[in-house]
Amino acid sequence: MFYRLLSVVRRQRTGRGWQNRSSVSSGVSAAKAHSVALPAEAQVVICGGGIMGTSVAYHLSKMGWKDIVLLEQGRLAAGSTRFCAGILSTARHLTIEQKMADYSNKLYHQLEQETGIQTGYIRTGSIFLAQTQDRLISLKRINSRLNVIGIPSEIISLKRVAELHPLLNMHDLVGAMHVPEDAVVSSADVALALASAASQNGVQIYDRTSILHVMVKKGQVTGVETDKGQIECQYFVNCAGQWAYELGLSNEEPISIPLHACEHFYLLTRPLETPLQSNTPTVVDPDGRIYIRNWQGGILSGGFEKTPKPIFTEGKNQLEIQNLQEDWDHFEPLLSSLLRRMPELETLEIVKLVNCPETFTPDMRCIMGESPLVQGYFVLAGMNSAGLSFGGGAGKYLAEWMVHGYPSENVWELDLKRFGALQSSRTFLRHRVMEVMPLLCDLKVPRWDFQTGRQLRTSPLYDRLDAQGARWMEKHGFERPKYFVPPGKDLLALEQSKTFYKPDWFEIVESEVKCCKEAVCVIDMSSFTKFEITSTGDQALEILQYLFSNDLDVPVGHIVHTGMLNEGGGYENDCSIARLSKRSFFMISPTDQQVHCWAWLKKHMPEDSNLLLEDVTWKYTALNLIGPRAVDVLSELSYAPMTPDHFPSLFCKEMSVGYANGIRVMSMTHTGEPGFMLYIPIENQEMNSVRGWMLWAAVRRALLS
Repeated sequence: MFYRLLSVVRRQRTGRGWQNRSSVSSGVSAAKAHSVALPAEAQVVICGGGIMGTSVAYHLSKMGWKDIVLLEQGRLAAGSTRFCAGILSTARHLTIEQKMADYSNKLYHQLEQETGIQTGYIRTGSIFLAQTQDRLISLKRINSRLNVIGIPSEIISLKRVAELHPLLNMHDLVGAMHVPEDAVVSSADVALALASAASQNGVQIYDRTSILHVMVKKGQVTGVETDKGQIECQYFVNCAGQWAYELGLSNEEPISIPLHACEHFYLLTRPLETPLQSNTPTVVDPDGRIYIRNWQGGILSGGFEKTPKPIFTEGKNQLEIQNLQEDWDHFEPLLSSLLRRMPELETLEIVKLVNCPETFTPDMRCIMGESPLVQGYFVLAGMNSAGLSFGGGAGKYLAEWMVHGYPSENVWELDLKRFGALQSSRTFLRHRVMEVMPLLCDLKVPRWDFQTGRQLRTSPLYDRLDAQGARWMEKHGFERPKYFVPPGKDLLALEQSKTFYKPDWFEIVESEVKCCKEAVCVIDMSSFTKFEITSTGDQALEILQYLFSNDLDVPVGHIVHTGMLNEGGGYENDCSIARLSKRSFFMISPTDQQVHCWAWLKKHMPEDSNLLLEDVTWKYTALNLIGPRAVDVLSELSYAPMTPDHFPSLFCKEMSVGYANGIRVMSMTHTGEPGFMLYIPIENQEMNSVRGWMLWAAVRRALLS
């Protein structure tokens, strides 16, 4: 069946190619001729005339900012926005993504009336199919989150699926979810409508203008240099899509924006014998890795294959995105899946196989927010093939961030500062996106982990823990043990245990928790972020008192658990701070807060002061000794009384433990159980490995005694 269809397709390769419904070549009336001189200065310069850049411009102008310039190196909406499949779906795994998509849906629905530009918006609804019980559970979880935030959605029977879309083959399905307010739209026309509205609100838009680099002085954006001159500005927004990574590195102070492009395929067909109605629901079959929507009475269908093709690893791609080379052999698994789901398409004539680049990020979440290195440098990119769904909401949140200092929703899961420099290697990104793209369709079960780009950051104890059977999870590039495989267990079965039901590793974790609750346990927590803040006078105490909610003017040796707050009283960071001396403090924060916490502290520290902020994460191995026997073990190892009378809660002092001296011991844990944190200074990695393992071995001897 597939090969008969493929032969028909190959005969058509010399025929008329697919034409996008939106007239991108004509531009928009708001775009100025490339010969017009650029303004000498502006408050904001936005790079990118796709749906992200135009959305940011639209929302900034709605919020009252008028001195805005948007620059596009080619024509408006001629990048990946032009080739977008046009599906607007609110069914996402993250609540913040659902909210962004819901706002986008509402915005696009009224945009045509606001601007007079037809956007092709049609409310079709979406049907999400489940071939397994695990997939149905996943849909039920998404459905419940949609309902909580007010988006209509329901789990439906197969009979109802047949009523909504009679062409579907349902012999292998166990259930489905229906989201009735999802829509389809012409993405390029949406971008043009946003640009038109922004222009009417005072935004100046120039096409065929390339940004060479962003000018920075003393960690602050000062302007941009283009191929047509310089523009001084206070804010710069990188919405360059495929080119965002290279643009970030071209700055005077390079900005790391970890994303990478892959080829993305979908096909377009002639109308069916009985053309599909314009409101025919979009179908998403994640187990089959495909999506299907109506396109002019025919079908538009693409998907996310198991073996993606990363591109442009070597550097900058073309000025405007063109349809890349067809690859029917590569598309064959998705086409076979489509024909299994809709057998009546076997004899349908195909117009075009579209191949366009899409950008993906290391963790399947888009990137937004201000750079941790340069104030005034904002980013909105890396949409993981969901740019249309996120465009309106993401543009709104970023505009709020710029105008008010923070968005109206918690967007930490999307913040650029969740990444460090280690995630910006082109080799890492190439390998990671080859894993990320297939994962868009895979089940998101508890405790799954990425397999590529691992062992970027490891504790000095990594090799020894690995030899003891540790299975690893990754956080902010740091390897952390999640459980230990006992002798005799089937390791392969444990690695492949992906289910919402009771996993194979359940009893292992249960026994480890029982040990922590009833006896004593040691956990390697070296990955936690650690800073030291010191000063020659009282500046360290003064700045910490200003930034944190609790009183830090405590006696030397005491620990305060507190929060770092912003101007609105919102939480920026959760941490524990130990006062080491009158003018020195030791700060401990979550692993993934390393970049964010550093940037927030540096942003609020006086420029000319005697303050010293040092990231000492790598200077200490951190071991968490917890459980009811923790006091007995540490007393035996240190020959010092460790009872609450001698070592009160939330107290810190330096002491010897076993053969290791100079250990910073704290009567606190990060687990809620009674116990201690031990910070072992690293003189060099080899010595620390010896010290850490000696301590670990001493604890094990104490446990066996």
